Amino acid sequence: MQTAKEFLATGAKFQLGFLETEKPHPKTRDLSDWAASDLPRAISTLAEIDCHALDVVGSKFESIVELRSEIESVWSNGHRVFLCGCGATGRLSLALECLHKERVAQTGGSSDAGGLVIGFMAGGDVALVHSLEGFEDFPDYGSRHLRELGFRDGDLLISCTEGGETPYVIGATEEAARSSRRNPYFLYCNPDEILCQHVERSRRVIENATIKKINLTVGPMALAGSTRMQASTVLQLSVGLALLTAEWRPAGNRSRRDIREVYDAVLSLLKKYMLQESVRFLSPFIEREASEYLAGRYVMYGVNTYPITVFTDTTERAPTFSLTPFCHRDAERLLKLKPSLCYIYLSEAQLALEAWQKLLGRPPRSLNWQDVDQRTLGRYLEAFDFTEKGARAFRQWRTSGAEHSDFLIGRHDNVLRWEFQDLERGLILPSGLAGGDYPAVESLFAHMLLKMLLNIHSTLIMGRLNRYKRNLMTWVYPTNGKLIDRATRYTRTLLHEDGIEVSYDDTVRALFEVKQKITGNDSVVLATYEYLKTK
Repeated sequence: MQTAKEFLATGAKFQLGFLETEKPHPKTRDLSDWAASDLPRAISTLAEIDCHALDVVGSKFESIVELRSEIESVWSNGHRVFLCGCGATGRLSLALECLHKERVAQTGGSSDAGGLVIGFMAGGDVALVHSLEGFEDFPDYGSRHLRELGFRDGDLLISCTEGGETPYVIGATEEAARSSRRNPYFLYCNPDEILCQHVERSRRVIENATIKKINLTVGPMALAGSTRMQASTVLQLSVGLALLTAEWRPAGNRSRRDIREVYDAVLSLLKKYMLQESVRFLSPFIEREASEYLAGRYVMYGVNTYPITVFTDTTERAPTFSLTPFCHRDAERLLKLKPSLCYIYLSEAQLALEAWQKLLGRPPRSLNWQDVDQRTLGRYLEAFDFTEKGARAFRQWRTSGAEHSDFLIGRHDNVLRWEFQDLERGLILPSGLAGGDYPAVESLFAHMLLKMLLNIHSTLIMGRLNRYKRNLMTWVYPTNGKLIDRATRYTRTLLHEDGIEVSYDDTVRALFEVKQKITGNDSVVLATYEYLKTK
């Protein structure tokens, strides 16, 4: 376990408050108040910020088309595309791999064609459920993971990092630049000049001519530092548009003008749905789910379509708001904490590994790095049972028979439906998008729409549970260098507002001291703030 002295010895390596993605958004200063008393305003403001982020994707049309052409060239030469990320960007990499496999299956492709895309994330597939502490801090882990997946000369790596500075992603990217004649792509969401000025590892990538860059700067997140929101949205959509319109087998390529029409249609419709439908659709579900948690009850998400998108949102709530991650009977450390507020099951799966297969579109992959962390072993991952029967049995045991309500999310005919207790809402999804020539793009549209709706939904639920203050992630749980820095900065912000100035180093020392005294479900930021106020 890292100590304060060890963290501070890294110098400025993880001090990232200067990044746009780490700053509070000026339009959401009162977000926590709106979550409690003015949901329509909160939802519409978050939707507007999402739509601004979509405009950034539109401004990068030429770069996305270039990436699309590169993907087609890789496939036509018998090579593969690898997708890499950490945390939220790791989850989007797995989601896009899954969408590619779905596309190949729908169009009569073989299993070999399904293997043309390989998504991976720091910690392996188990990190889709919960992070493995500190993994993203080591560039060597990224390069090792890429090599072990069989990356070879001629393959293409597409790396996504919200901040543009994640060591694991940079390690994988630099390994790809050394190992393949195909220049890897590096996508990120902060200005080049800021990264080059402050972060040496980012400067190496940005100034490396053998690495192609797509900068998707979107400004501050709607909830400060919560890059699972706008940053991961623009990254997933940009890579998804390139990947899922690229031809994976010889065919007549559509013209650039036609591709532009496809991309514009997706962006336009996403903005239309978010601006016109989100308040009506989300408000009652936010109120109801929050009230269940406040009453001490629990929720079971049941999914039959879009499982990886629903799964991603529910698992990302844990590190963002100091909630207990999903666990199983062998996860000894997690069993000492309060049960997670929600859980998830895949309604059509009968066996635990079948649920993983449906979630990922393939069998799960474990790192099996016994020398690093026992949780990377296959037996740890396979102990998670996300079938309905297994999930219900585990939750009854875990919560001592407490009441759970089912929240069902799926697609029925052409309608995206949410059902929770007596609430039912549906959104009619567009049919024939892009003339029906790109069914995978219609699927990407549905996943992206659902992602943005769920991000707003879960963020505002947590606002009603007082899991952030204004628009600061005051309940973030610091499991790696970036999150330790974030918790330190937010503690100092709260102290500064009270007229108390404490140095960065002293705040880090206090944070580590307090972290040893509280449970993983308490707010380290608020506890450190109170500790330093009275010191």
